[in-house]
Amino acid sequence: MKRNWEALVLKAMGGRDFRLTVRGTEPVGEHYRRLLMDDGGLLAAAKVHPTMWIRLWFDDAGRPHQRAYTLVDPDPAAGRFSLEFALHDGCAARWAAGAQVGDTIAATLQGSAFALPDPAPAHLYLVGDAASLPAVNSLLDAAADIPATVWLEYAHPGEQALTPRAAEQHRVTWVPRGQDGQQLVDTVRAELPAAPDAHYWLACEAGSTRALTRHVRRTLGVGKQQLTALGYWSAR
Repeated sequence: MKRNWEALVLKAMGGRDFRLTVRGTEPVGEHYRRLLMDDGGLLAAAKVHPTMWIRLWFDDAGRPHQRAYTLVDPDPAAGRFSLEFALHDGCAARWAAGAQVGDTIAATLQGSAFALPDPAPAHLYLVGDAASLPAVNSLLDAAADIPATVWLEYAHPGEQALTPRAAEQHRVTWVPRGQDGQQLVDTVRAELPAAPDAHYWLACEAGSTRALTRHVRRTLGVGKQQLTALGYWSAR
């Protein structure tokens, strides 16, 4: 598959290309599929960190299409990690649904960077959804001793088959999306406190992320060093 201008831009910005190989597949409920991947040297070439993500390149009717996915349980020693795919309409879902052991796919590593604050925050406030749950879980794993409050939006009950890795000191609330995602925004606004020694991590639908970022910065008065905000997808 011939790569497009996006690939050239990523390469110019320092993107590194790898070839991943499927080593195992398993269903996650009725709406998701998890693939175990050989990393093609990716983890040895990069520093593994919470919320680490890569871009995968799919064939969309003869045209290259890239989508970002968070690494699940990266194991640098074994050179493997897993990826979780929602099985809905689209070239990425079609590829994942039909993927077999031995299949390969191109991946680009560029733009992924995150580190927990040092010293560690006294509390984590995380807002996400099914798309960002692998990243949420990587944060909960990396900060297992830090109390965390998590709000997760779900569009349908099948998304709750994706399990948060919550320990005893982690509180998780699932919030239904409804038609416009406003319920998540309203719920978090009502429950999120201002805490000078906490870290706030917001990663959900782009409009919801923007609304919550404004609330955290302007209403709660949280400094930008205490906030990480990413729009994981867009409803528009």
